[in-house]
Amino acid sequence: MKQFLVIVVLLLTLASCDREDPLNVDDIPGLGGDTWVKSDLDHWLFDSITQPYNIAVKYKWDQFELEINKTIVPPKEEKIIPVMRTIKKVWIDPYLAEGGKVFFNKYSPKFFVLAGSASWNLDGSITLGTAEGGRKVVIYQLNEYLNKTMPGYTPKDSAVAKQMFHVIEHEFAHILDQNIRRPIEFDAVSAGFYTADWINTWDAEARRDGFITAYALSKNSEDFAEMISIMLIEGKSGFDHIVNSITGTSIRGTTPEVAKERLRQKEALVVNYFKKAWDIDFYSLQSRKRAAIVSELY
Repeated sequence: MKQFLVIVVLLLTLASCDREDPLNVDDIPGLGGDTWVKSDLDHWLFDSITQPYNIAVKYKWDQFELEINKTIVPPKEEKIIPVMRTIKKVWIDPYLAEGGKVFFNKYSPKFFVLAGSASWNLDGSITLGTAEGGRKVVIYQLNEYLNKTMPGYTPKDSAVAKQMFHVIEHEFAHILDQNIRRPIEFDAVSAGFYTADWINTWDAEARRDGFITAYALSKNSEDFAEMISIMLIEGKSGFDHIVNSITGTSIRGTTPEVAKERLRQKEALVVNYFKKAWDIDFYSLQSRKRAAIVSELY
Protein backbone atom coordinates (compact mmCIF):
# COMPACT_ATOMS: atom_id res chain seq x y z
CA MET A 1 0.00 0.00 0.00
CA LYS A 2 1.94 3.03 1.19
CA GLN A 3 5.36 3.24 -0.36
CA PHE A 4 8.19 3.65 2.11
CA LEU A 5 11.89 4.20 1.56
CA VAL A 6 13.58 3.37 4.81
CA ILE A 7 17.11 4.67 5.19
CA VAL A 8 18.96 3.52 8.26
CA VAL A 9 21.94 5.71 9.12
CA LEU A 10 24.39 4.25 11.58
CA LEU A 11 26.50 6.86 13.29
CA LEU A 12 29.75 5.25 14.31
CA THR A 13 31.92 6.90 16.94
CA LEU A 14 35.53 6.06 16.31
CA ALA A 15 37.77 6.08 19.34
CA SER A 16 41.53 5.78 19.27
CA CYS A 17 43.04 2.61 20.69
CA ASP A 18 46.41 1.13 21.32
CA ARG A 19 47.74 -0.87 18.39
CA GLU A 20 48.59 -3.69 20.74
CA ASP A 21 45.00 -4.05 22.00
CA PRO A 22 43.55 -7.29 20.64
CA LEU A 23 40.56 -7.00 18.32
CA ASN A 24 37.64 -9.01 19.70
CA VAL A 25 36.06 -10.79 16.74
CA ASP A 26 34.18 -13.46 18.69
CA ASP A 27 30.45 -13.94 18.20
CA ILE A 28 29.90 -11.54 15.31
CA PRO A 29 26.79 -13.04 13.67
CA GLY A 30 26.42 -12.81 9.93
CA LEU A 31 30.00 -11.73 9.24
CA GLY A 32 30.58 -12.77 5.67
CA GLY A 33 26.90 -13.71 5.22
CA ASP A 34 24.56 -16.02 7.07
CA THR A 35 24.58 -19.63 5.98
CA TRP A 36 22.29 -22.53 6.79
CA VAL A 37 21.48 -25.92 5.39
CA LYS A 38 18.79 -25.41 2.78
CA SER A 39 15.52 -27.07 3.66
CA ASP A 40 12.75 -28.38 1.43
CA LEU A 41 11.12 -24.96 1.87
CA ASP A 42 14.21 -23.17 0.54
CA HIS A 43 14.40 -25.52 -2.44
CA TRP A 44 10.69 -25.01 -3.19
CA LEU A 45 11.02 -21.21 -3.11
CA PHE A 46 14.06 -21.34 -5.39
CA ASP A 47 12.52 -23.76 -7.89
CA SER A 48 9.02 -22.21 -7.91
CA ILE A 49 9.64 -18.48 -7.51
CA THR A 50 13.29 -17.42 -7.67
CA GLN A 51 14.61 -19.38 -10.63
CA PRO A 52 11.70 -18.87 -13.06
CA TYR A 53 10.83 -15.27 -12.16
CA ASN A 54 14.02 -13.86 -10.60
CA ILE A 55 12.17 -13.05 -7.36
CA ALA A 56 13.95 -13.72 -4.07
CA VAL A 57 11.78 -14.56 -1.05
CA LYS A 58 13.16 -13.82 2.41
CA TYR A 59 11.38 -15.43 5.33
CA LYS A 60 14.30 -15.81 7.75
CA TRP A 61 13.84 -13.20 10.46
CA ASP A 62 15.66 -9.90 9.95
CA GLN A 63 14.21 -6.90 11.79
CA PHE A 64 16.28 -4.53 9.63
CA GLU A 65 14.20 -5.52 6.60
CA LEU A 66 11.17 -4.15 8.50
CA GLU A 67 10.44 -1.14 10.71
CA ILE A 68 13.01 -1.46 13.47
CA ASN A 69 10.91 0.60 15.90
CA LYS A 70 7.90 -1.74 15.77
CA THR A 71 7.07 -5.11 17.27
CA ILE A 72 6.57 -7.54 14.39
CA VAL A 73 6.69 -11.31 14.67
CA PRO A 74 8.34 -13.75 12.23
CA PRO A 75 6.24 -15.80 9.81
CA LYS A 76 5.46 -19.41 10.62
CA GLU A 77 7.33 -21.61 8.17
CA GLU A 78 4.28 -23.79 7.50
CA LYS A 79 2.54 -20.71 6.06
CA ILE A 80 5.25 -19.82 3.53
CA ILE A 81 4.52 -22.31 0.75
CA PRO A 82 0.71 -21.96 0.89
CA VAL A 83 1.03 -18.16 0.72
CA MET A 84 3.60 -18.08 -2.08
CA ARG A 85 1.78 -20.81 -4.04
CA THR A 86 -1.40 -18.72 -3.87
CA ILE A 87 0.46 -15.52 -4.81
CA LYS A 88 1.86 -17.33 -7.85
CA LYS A 89 -1.60 -18.54 -8.84
CA VAL A 90 -3.38 -15.21 -8.30
CA TRP A 91 -0.72 -12.63 -9.19
CA ILE A 92 1.97 -14.23 -11.35
CA ASP A 93 0.12 -16.72 -13.57
CA PRO A 94 -2.55 -14.33 -14.91
CA TYR A 95 0.08 -11.74 -15.81
CA LEU A 96 2.14 -14.41 -17.56
CA ALA A 97 -0.92 -15.47 -19.55
CA GLU A 98 -1.85 -11.93 -20.59
CA GLY A 99 1.47 -10.07 -20.71
CA GLY A 100 4.05 -12.79 -21.22
CA LYS A 101 7.10 -13.81 -19.20
CA VAL A 102 9.42 -11.15 -20.65
CA PHE A 103 7.04 -8.41 -19.49
CA PHE A 104 6.51 -9.95 -16.08
CA ASN A 105 10.14 -10.74 -15.31
CA LYS A 106 11.22 -7.26 -16.36
CA TYR A 107 8.78 -5.28 -14.22
CA SER A 108 7.96 -7.50 -11.26
CA PRO A 109 9.56 -6.62 -7.90
CA LYS A 110 12.64 -8.74 -7.25
CA PHE A 111 12.56 -9.17 -3.50
CA PHE A 112 9.73 -10.29 -1.21
CA VAL A 113 10.12 -10.04 2.56
CA LEU A 114 7.60 -11.96 4.66
CA ALA A 115 6.41 -11.06 8.16
CA GLY A 116 4.03 -12.91 10.44
CA SER A 117 2.04 -10.02 11.93
CA ALA A 118 0.71 -6.66 10.82
CA SER A 119 2.60 -3.41 11.39
CA TRP A 120 0.66 -0.99 13.58
CA ASN A 121 1.11 2.75 13.05
CA LEU A 122 0.87 5.54 15.62
CA ASP A 123 -2.25 6.96 13.96
CA GLY A 124 -4.10 3.67 14.53
CA SER A 125 -3.83 2.46 10.93
CA ILE A 126 -2.26 -0.86 9.95
CA THR A 127 0.43 -1.32 7.32
CA LEU A 128 -0.18 -4.61 5.54
CA GLY A 129 2.38 -4.14 2.81
CA THR A 130 5.08 -1.76 1.67
CA ALA A 131 7.24 -1.33 -1.41
CA GLU A 132 10.59 0.30 -2.00
CA GLY A 133 11.59 1.66 -5.37
CA GLY A 134 9.78 -1.01 -7.37
CA ARG A 135 12.23 -3.62 -6.10
CA LYS A 136 11.22 -4.83 -2.65
CA VAL A 137 7.75 -5.71 -1.35
CA VAL A 138 7.05 -6.54 2.29
CA ILE A 139 4.00 -8.69 3.01
CA TYR A 140 2.70 -8.78 6.56
CA GLN A 141 0.20 -10.91 8.49
CA LEU A 142 1.21 -14.27 7.00
CA ASN A 143 0.46 -16.09 10.23
CA GLU A 144 -3.26 -15.39 9.83
CA TYR A 145 -3.41 -16.68 6.26
CA LEU A 146 -5.89 -19.45 5.49
CA ASN A 147 -7.48 -20.75 2.32
CA LYS A 148 -10.21 -23.29 1.71
CA THR A 149 -7.74 -26.20 1.61
CA MET A 150 -6.67 -25.55 5.22
CA PRO A 151 -8.37 -26.99 8.32
CA GLY A 152 -10.71 -24.59 10.10
CA TYR A 153 -11.11 -22.22 7.16
CA THR A 154 -14.35 -20.24 6.93
CA PRO A 155 -15.32 -17.67 4.27
CA LYS A 156 -14.67 -14.78 6.66
CA ASP A 157 -11.01 -15.84 6.76
CA SER A 158 -10.69 -14.72 3.14
CA ALA A 159 -10.21 -11.11 4.32
CA VAL A 160 -6.51 -11.65 5.13
CA ALA A 161 -5.81 -13.40 1.84
CA LYS A 162 -7.64 -10.75 -0.20
CA GLN A 163 -5.71 -8.03 1.60
CA MET A 164 -2.44 -9.70 0.57
CA PHE A 165 -3.59 -9.79 -3.05
CA HIS A 166 -4.71 -6.17 -2.73
CA VAL A 167 -1.27 -5.08 -1.52
CA ILE A 168 0.64 -6.93 -4.25
CA GLU A 169 -1.63 -5.74 -7.06
CA HIS A 170 -1.46 -2.19 -5.69
CA GLU A 171 2.34 -2.16 -5.53
CA PHE A 172 2.73 -3.72 -8.98
CA ALA A 173 0.37 -1.05 -10.33
CA HIS A 174 2.76 1.58 -8.95
CA ILE A 175 5.65 -0.08 -10.76
CA LEU A 176 3.76 -0.02 -14.05
CA ASP A 177 2.76 3.61 -13.47
CA GLN A 178 6.37 4.57 -12.73
CA ASN A 179 7.57 3.01 -16.00
CA ILE A 180 4.76 4.26 -18.25
CA ARG A 181 2.81 7.00 -16.52
CA ARG A 182 -0.95 6.81 -16.15
CA PRO A 183 -2.96 9.09 -18.50
CA ILE A 184 -3.19 12.71 -17.35
CA GLU A 185 -6.95 12.46 -17.82
CA PHE A 186 -7.08 10.13 -14.83
CA ASP A 187 -5.76 12.80 -12.47
CA ALA A 188 -8.38 15.24 -13.70
CA VAL A 189 -11.40 13.06 -12.84
CA SER A 190 -11.20 13.74 -9.08
CA ALA A 191 -9.03 16.86 -9.07
CA GLY A 192 -9.64 18.94 -5.95
CA PHE A 193 -10.98 16.02 -3.91
CA TYR A 194 -7.72 14.44 -2.72
CA THR A 195 -7.00 14.87 0.99
CA ALA A 196 -4.46 13.88 3.63
CA ASP A 197 -7.39 13.21 5.96
CA TRP A 198 -8.25 9.94 4.20
CA ILE A 199 -7.45 8.01 7.39
CA ASN A 200 -10.61 9.39 8.99
CA THR A 201 -12.81 8.34 6.07
CA TRP A 202 -14.69 5.07 5.59
CA ASP A 203 -14.64 3.36 2.19
CA ALA A 204 -18.40 3.94 1.85
CA GLU A 205 -17.91 7.68 2.33
CA ALA A 206 -15.06 7.78 -0.18
CA ARG A 207 -17.19 5.99 -2.75
CA ARG A 208 -19.84 8.69 -2.49
CA ASP A 209 -17.21 11.05 -3.92
CA GLY A 210 -16.13 8.66 -6.67
CA PHE A 211 -13.18 6.90 -4.97
CA ILE A 212 -12.94 3.13 -4.85
CA THR A 213 -11.45 3.13 -1.30
CA ALA A 214 -10.66 5.67 1.38
CA TYR A 215 -6.93 5.30 0.66
CA ALA A 216 -7.59 6.33 -2.94
CA LEU A 217 -8.42 9.77 -1.52
CA SER A 218 -4.81 10.32 -0.46
CA LYS A 219 -3.46 11.32 -3.89
CA ASN A 220 -3.92 10.62 -7.60
CA SER A 221 -1.18 7.99 -7.89
CA GLU A 222 -2.71 6.02 -5.01
CA ASP A 223 -6.15 6.42 -6.56
CA PHE A 224 -4.83 4.84 -9.77
CA ALA A 225 -3.17 1.93 -7.94
CA GLU A 226 -6.26 1.35 -5.79
CA MET A 227 -8.52 1.28 -8.84
CA ILE A 228 -6.35 -1.34 -10.52
CA SER A 229 -6.04 -3.45 -7.38
CA ILE A 230 -9.73 -3.46 -6.42
CA MET A 231 -10.88 -4.02 -10.00
CA LEU A 232 -8.57 -7.03 -10.29
CA ILE A 233 -9.32 -8.74 -6.98
CA GLU A 234 -13.08 -8.11 -6.98
CA GLY A 235 -13.58 -8.96 -10.64
CA LYS A 236 -15.94 -7.24 -13.07
CA SER A 237 -19.14 -8.20 -11.27
CA GLY A 238 -17.68 -7.28 -7.88
CA PHE A 239 -16.56 -3.89 -9.11
CA ASP A 240 -19.93 -3.28 -10.77
CA HIS A 241 -21.63 -4.16 -7.49
CA ILE A 242 -19.51 -1.61 -5.61
CA VAL A 243 -20.34 1.13 -8.11
CA ASN A 244 -24.03 0.32 -8.36
CA SER A 245 -24.39 0.20 -4.56
CA ILE A 246 -23.44 3.86 -4.08
CA THR A 247 -26.34 5.78 -2.55
CA GLY A 248 -26.75 9.17 -0.89
CA THR A 249 -25.10 12.50 -1.54
CA SER A 250 -21.63 12.94 -0.03
CA ILE A 251 -20.78 15.59 2.56
CA ARG A 252 -19.03 17.42 -0.29
CA GLY A 253 -22.24 17.50 -2.27
CA THR A 254 -21.45 14.76 -4.79
CA THR A 255 -24.59 12.99 -5.97
CA PRO A 256 -24.66 9.20 -6.48
CA GLU A 257 -24.91 9.71 -10.23
CA VAL A 258 -21.76 11.86 -10.31
CA ALA A 259 -19.86 9.47 -8.02
CA LYS A 260 -20.73 6.50 -10.23
CA GLU A 261 -19.75 8.41 -13.37
CA ARG A 262 -16.34 9.27 -11.89
CA LEU A 263 -15.66 5.62 -11.11
CA ARG A 264 -16.75 4.57 -14.59
CA GLN A 265 -14.45 7.18 -16.11
CA LYS A 266 -11.55 5.86 -14.04
CA GLU A 267 -12.41 2.28 -15.00
CA ALA A 268 -12.31 3.15 -18.70
CA LEU A 269 -9.00 4.98 -18.32
CA VAL A 270 -7.44 1.99 -16.51
CA VAL A 271 -8.63 -0.41 -19.20
CA ASN A 272 -7.30 1.84 -21.99
CA TYR A 273 -4.01 2.33 -20.15
CA PHE A 274 -3.33 -1.40 -19.95
CA LYS A 275 -4.07 -1.82 -23.65
CA LYS A 276 -2.11 1.17 -24.92
CA ALA A 277 0.84 1.01 -22.52
CA TRP A 278 1.25 -2.76 -22.12
CA ASP A 279 -0.90 -4.37 -24.83
CA ILE A 280 -2.82 -6.23 -22.12
CA ASP A 281 -6.56 -6.90 -22.25
CA PHE A 282 -7.50 -5.72 -18.76
CA TYR A 283 -10.87 -7.45 -18.65
CA SER A 284 -9.28 -10.76 -19.60
CA LEU A 285 -6.60 -10.27 -16.93
CA GLN A 286 -9.34 -9.36 -14.45
CA SER A 287 -11.31 -12.49 -15.27
CA ARG A 288 -8.27 -14.74 -14.83
CA LYS A 289 -7.36 -13.22 -11.48
CA ARG A 290 -10.88 -13.37 -10.10
CA ALA A 291 -11.21 -17.00 -11.17
CA ALA A 292 -7.96 -17.80 -9.36
CA ILE A 293 -9.16 -16.05 -6.19
CA VAL A 294 -12.47 -17.88 -6.27
CA SER A 295 -10.72 -21.23 -6.65
CA GLU A 296 -8.54 -20.48 -3.62
CA LEU A 297 -11.07 -18.94 -1.26
CA TYR A 298 -14.66 -19.85 -2.18
